[in-house]
Amino acid sequence: MVNTMALLPPFIRTARMYRPPPHLATGLTGDDEVLLDAPDDRLGPALVAAARGDHTPAAALLAATREGAEWEHRDRYVRRLAAFAASRGEWLENWRATAPNDPDTLLVTAQLAVDRAWLSPARAELLREVSPLITAAGHGEVRDPVPWRIALDHARGTKAGHKYFEELWAAAIRRAPHHYGCHVAALRYLAAGWHDAHGECFDFAERAAQDASADSLVQALPARAAFGCLTDGVVPGVPRERLDAAADRAISLSFRLPAADPWPAEIRNKLLYVLIRLDRREDALDQLRLIGPYATSFPWNRLSDDPLSEFLTVRDDIHTARLAQPPGHPRSGRGGRAHSGDH
Repeated sequence: MVNTMALLPPFIRTARMYRPPPHLATGLTGDDEVLLDAPDDRLGPALVAAARGDHTPAAALLAATREGAEWEHRDRYVRRLAAFAASRGEWLENWRATAPNDPDTLLVTAQLAVDRAWLSPARAELLREVSPLITAAGHGEVRDPVPWRIALDHARGTKAGHKYFEELWAAAIRRAPHHYGCHVAALRYLAAGWHDAHGECFDFAERAAQDASADSLVQALPARAAFGCLTDGVVPGVPRERLDAAADRAISLSFRLPAADPWPAEIRNKLLYVLIRLDRREDALDQLRLIGPYATSFPWNRLSDDPLSEFLTVRDDIHTARLAQPPGHPRSGRGGRAHSGDH
């Protein structure tokens, strides 16, 4: 596992010399209140029921997202339900037995199959075997972009050619032109497609953000491209101004989204990582306040087998470094250089 301290800026490494009392951490949630990958108020009851083998609340939740065309929420719920089914799948088996052609159970089943295949050394071969499940999910609800997001991930795993991928991409954006999950899948395909693709990834992400509304999650896509640069260790080939502009877009989006809410937590945790690597401590502290008690496994599981502990350590270091600044230290978040280093 990668050593966190080797990846983070000097202000965090040296800040450990000073530890303020916990009560000075104004505006931050107490350590014992921070939750990892907490479900929101809609998903939580569905997971509790699924743990008892009851699929009914999960079915009602996904039906509501489909009927209301809540594609971003639907995508997130499908991924979380499939992850839960990977270890406790009785409820999904019951659901499939009860409603084998239901578009929602088809979708969760396809996501679970791709997730399982992805973890295997025989990934490409197993992914090809699950293609019929993705096709069936795509036929379940013609408006839904989420099966196409799964298909885009599947194409990356099977190393599908660009022509086929472009056909999938066209089908996805025809259904939802600014669906964040599909854009992330496309970005990851670009990053995996050839060596040193970060310029192309930034071009794609910036064009998508420019075309989307100010409150669209796609505004966070350039920061996702920046995350790829920072974690792949190719920062010297990317202008600092481009990395900062990507972070700025995501910051603007973050301030538009509900504070201390599990829905934007994943985007904010990745943005926090980017800001730390760019040595933008004041901006990082702002995001910590907006994150509140909602830590996410990714990206902290890239640095530690205990992502919650990693998040708390990083959070403490950021706040400690801020308090340890000498009087008159400039408050600009744009200090230092980017340090080199996806899910």
